[in-house]
Amino acid sequence: MSAPAIRVVTDGDLSGCFAVRREVFVGEQRIPEAEEMDAYDGDAVHLLATAPEGRPVGTVRFLHGAAADKKYAHAGVDGATTAALGRLAVTAAARGTGLGAELVRAVEAEALRRGLTAVYLEAQTHALGFYERLGYAAFGPEFDEGSGIPHRAMRREL
Repeated sequence: MSAPAIRVVTDGDLSGCFAVRREVFVGEQRIPEAEEMDAYDGDAVHLLATAPEGRPVGTVRFLHGAAADKKYAHAGVDGATTAALGRLAVTAAARGTGLGAELVRAVEAEALRRGLTAVYLEAQTHALGFYERLGYAAFGPEFDEGSGIPHRAMRREL
C-alpha cells in the first residue's frame, strides 16, 4: 500500500481537513462541532494527508503571526518566530502507520520554509509520549483548554 500524500492546502478547500476533524474530534472525542471549527481556521495553514485514492486520512493546522499571538497570548507565543500546531487528527483506519509523526514533521518543514524557528502545541496528556518522541518538551501545569480533556503545553526549537 502506498503512503498517504501530505500537502499544504492552498486552494481554500478545507472540506477534507474538516471531514477528518469531524470524525476524530467531534465523533470520537465528542467535542462540539461549533467549538472544533473555530474562527482561526481562516488564518491557519492547513495540511491534509490523503490516501492514494484521494480519501482524507489525516490533518493538522498551525497558526503564526498575529493569529498565533492572539489565540496563544496566555502562553506567550511569539507568532513572528513560532508556529502554533493544533488540530492534529488521523482517522482510525490510518492510525499506527506513522502518519501522525509525518504530519508533525510536515508542519515543522513548512514552518521552517516560512522562517519560523520553533513549534508550540497544547497536547492532550495521553499524547505526551508521542510528541516527546518527536523532540517536544512539556512545560507548565496540566490544564483544560475548554474541551474537558487534560492538556500540557509543549515546545520544540527547529
